[in-house]
Amino acid sequence: MKLFICTVLLAASTLLGYAQTSDSAWQACVKAEKQLKKLQIFFSSKNEQDRIEGNKKFVAEWDKILSNPKSLTYPFDSLKEVSILNSKNKKIKLITWNLHKNDGSHIFFGYLLVDNSKKIKKSFLKYIKVEEYNCFKLIDNSMTINNPENFIGSPNKWYGMLYYQLIENDGFYTLLGYDPNNKITQKKFIDILYFKSDGSPIFGKDVFKFARKNPRRLMFEYSSEVSMSLRYDERQNKIVYSHLGPKTEDAILQNQMQYYGPDGSFDALKMEKNKWTIVEDVDARNPKSKNENIKPPDIKDQKKIYKSN
Repeated sequence: MKLFICTVLLAASTLLGYAQTSDSAWQACVKAEKQLKKLQIFFSSKNEQDRIEGNKKFVAEWDKILSNPKSLTYPFDSLKEVSILNSKNKKIKLITWNLHKNDGSHIFFGYLLVDNSKKIKKSFLKYIKVEEYNCFKLIDNSMTINNPENFIGSPNKWYGMLYYQLIENDGFYTLLGYDPNNKITQKKFIDILYFKSDGSPIFGKDVFKFARKNPRRLMFEYSSEVSMSLRYDERQNKIVYSHLGPKTEDAILQNQMQYYGPDGSFDALKMEKNKWTIVEDVDARNPKSKNENIKPPDIKDQKKIYKSN
């Protein structure tokens, strides 16, 4: 599939005409959001072909509106079937969603919006701001990738997933993602996004410190019958996640991921020297304060499938 990249350059101005254009661009986003909200009814269709056709119209509407630089700051918060993440530095927006198929598999769709605006020196103490907006369409190639943890991809060769949390780091972004996968297993990921010197986005980077392996992203696969907790704890600056293991200690179940699930313990990743470093057997309870008792993790976050020794 042809890569969709939209780039818009605009020299900033304080003229009334620019303000009017800006307001018009915002209203175009409002109108597009209403249309997208109507179209997203296809997600609930029981007919697979109807979902596929509805998704084509959904994508076409996104293609049209995302050429508008105001898309980067417009919230689109009425769209409940789509994950939309914004970085705190206001540099990127990630839009992702999934289309489920009757066989239990999923196809992922998305866009990466980037603000590459910069100041250009015109003369001594005089600068002009040039706004540069880029939109990259994400093309799911996950079905063709045999080793997700070592895969490095571009927008048109993306390992598709539904992103649900974004963490800003020094020189890259860490993304937490989910894939319902199929009828027997599901997956969660810790993915990495960074930008090359020419502004090209890349998914997957060597920022994990592990013994005997050098992953570009982390993947957790487990039974479709249980749930796993994977979240970023901003107060502790750690990614905390359920430790996974087989349903029983029978050797025959080793690496049979449909029998894997949380064992009740937690591990974590903490940032050290710009690398995510593993910390085993962490206390995942809320930090104690003077005015609150320690509470255990929400039981809805994970469901044990076996008891650890």
